[in-house]
Amino acid sequence: MDVSLDTVREYSTQRFLPEEAPLVMPTQDLHRRPETFGRDHKPVTTPPYLWARRLFVIGGAIVLTLFGAYEMNLVLNSMGVSALGILVLGLFIILGAWIALSFMSSLGGFVSLLRHGGLGLGISRTDPLPGLNSRTAVLMPTYNEDPDRVLVGLRAIHDSLVATGRIDAFDFFILSDTTDPDVWVREERAYLGFVEAVHGQGRIFYRRRSKNIDRKSGNLEEWVKRFGGAYQQMLTLDADSVMDGGLIVRIVSAMERNEGVALIQTLPVIMGGRTLFARMQQFAGRVYGPLIAHGIAWWHGSEGNYWGHNAVIRTRAFAEQAGLPHLPGRKPFGGSILSHDFVEAALMRRGGWAIHMVPGLFGSYEQSPPSLTDVAIRDRRWCQGNLQHGKIVLARGLHWVSRMHMMMGIGSYITSPLWLLFLLFGILISLQSHFYRPEYFGDTKLLYPHWPQVDPVQAKYVFIGTMGILLVPKLLAFIAFCFDRVTMRECGGAIRLAISIVLETILGGLIAPIAMLIQTSGVISILLGRDSGWNAQNREDGSVSLRQVAHGYWIYTFFGILMAAAAWSVSTALFLWMTPVLLGLVLAIPLAAITASRDIGLWLRSWGLLLIPEETAPPPILLLVADNELRRTQAEESPDRDPSDAFLALRHDPKLLAAHMAALPPERAPGSSIDPNVLVGLVKLKEAPDLHTALQRLTRQEKTAVLTNAKGVDLIVSLPDRSAA
Repeated sequence: MDVSLDTVREYSTQRFLPEEAPLVMPTQDLHRRPETFGRDHKPVTTPPYLWARRLFVIGGAIVLTLFGAYEMNLVLNSMGVSALGILVLGLFIILGAWIALSFMSSLGGFVSLLRHGGLGLGISRTDPLPGLNSRTAVLMPTYNEDPDRVLVGLRAIHDSLVATGRIDAFDFFILSDTTDPDVWVREERAYLGFVEAVHGQGRIFYRRRSKNIDRKSGNLEEWVKRFGGAYQQMLTLDADSVMDGGLIVRIVSAMERNEGVALIQTLPVIMGGRTLFARMQQFAGRVYGPLIAHGIAWWHGSEGNYWGHNAVIRTRAFAEQAGLPHLPGRKPFGGSILSHDFVEAALMRRGGWAIHMVPGLFGSYEQSPPSLTDVAIRDRRWCQGNLQHGKIVLARGLHWVSRMHMMMGIGSYITSPLWLLFLLFGILISLQSHFYRPEYFGDTKLLYPHWPQVDPVQAKYVFIGTMGILLVPKLLAFIAFCFDRVTMRECGGAIRLAISIVLETILGGLIAPIAMLIQTSGVISILLGRDSGWNAQNREDGSVSLRQVAHGYWIYTFFGILMAAAAWSVSTALFLWMTPVLLGLVLAIPLAAITASRDIGLWLRSWGLLLIPEETAPPPILLLVADNELRRTQAEESPDRDPSDAFLALRHDPKLLAAHMAALPPERAPGSSIDPNVLVGLVKLKEAPDLHTALQRLTRQEKTAVLTNAKGVDLIVSLPDRSAA
């Protein structure tokens, strides 16, 4: 391809970024309150009787926990107090408090659902769409994701906003942290195609960072510092996010009307699942998720939380309060904060701004990882991020509900090793009861403590009560659906919905002990000082070979067999009581393989099981997603598909080459340091006889480096391509 650099520059008319509008974003000090605390904006207003709601949830959880502890004490120490019995009782109290709080919150959510709540802030489901008086930036951070897949959702959001007639109030930013050079150039190509298709010049922008400082939080912070001053709000998305235009307009309008609100979080519903695991996740999220979300919104009030995406944020509040510090110490507990969203919400609330959730509006969507393995990879990073909150939870000035958010995040992972200890100690107690027969002498002092004696009848009642607390929220969700005939019908009807709930409960119960061990291993690895790193998520649902599954899950099967042997050695009754846990572990390999199967997931869908309303009656935004996905699939299958290699793509498309050149950073100042990868890459390009040889010689880092250098791009264009000849 013979294109001179002058010709390329003459063709460079695409403006990747708008004029900069900087905002100051100071790093927050966790050891003192911010100076601007509650002074320069309207004070936070709370829903009426919020204190009573919190008393109901937290007080009820305390009462349930104390009652359960009393009953469990009768089970363990019916014939005397023992050290091991106290340990097990302590674990039961911690775990019981965890599930009791969730149960009481679900009761509040049930009340809110029946009253059609979950809104507030003057938001309406049925009123005409309001007008907008400010500008909002729609931010799509991406990291080594398939750009065509990312733009399937982003274009659907754009087109949905066009349909509302409010598109002029929004600008779109694709904020890339991509390190793969081929994905980088594909992002540029996809961006140019997006702009051209929707005539988005001047309101759709693309920016790639060459250094991924502080990961996603640093990506957003860099945007705020450069461009945030031009926008009153920013709508944060994830690479798989989809949001209805009407929903976006309503929450942005609510932000305009409520000057003391910093963040409005929507409830993302999982969609697009095809594997059995993904369909279980999306069914649970759609059926039980509203109950849970309404519950926490019901008693959190203006002290809500942030889940990192599908939320609108007041840019000024974010800049003023959410500058994250680096935690002291080494990784994995020190350094940049991984689970930044909880902390950002807590800091904005500390600064006097309100944080709200509005689960009563539908139209916010995301995707689920396709398999248990993919969830485990993502969960490892989340686990590290949540455990880091142990260094933040005692920061000065935080609202006590914000501290609860962080403690519950920590607890969501710490409870897994606690459950494991509870099971192991339970087996140990039974072993001691079976093999040791201590004598009791009334008030006579003994050298050793009493071994705990288990009351089997009382144990049965505790087990039934615990299962009730765990399962009643699912029953409440079903009852709530019974009051909504349309949604019930869209889930396949009452019978299919009930069967689906039972199926999801059984499969989820079998997977739970596997997930417990996965999270336990994650906690242990973090305590041993291992960092999770930063990897792109897998969103494809391709089949996984049985050999791969066996290699990853044999350890859980082996552990299950050991536990089964220990239980069987004590008594048949103990073995039968532990069957749900043991069965899930022993069947870990087939369970992981079956739940990762797309065929089984789609087969259940054909029978009307694990259905969600968005599948049987897709809303307009998901129809837009389906159309875009069809176009993407057809483009991938086209024989004239553009090359995926960065060098070949730039040579193949003059417009892409021109845009890439226009977006390159300015040349370095004389005397400044230069990336060694650039120097080595340029030498390899100059010495290569043709493009094919250059591609073989360059490393990934060198390839990326020369793509950031105008001389490097010029060499790429000038190299002969003998393969094309």
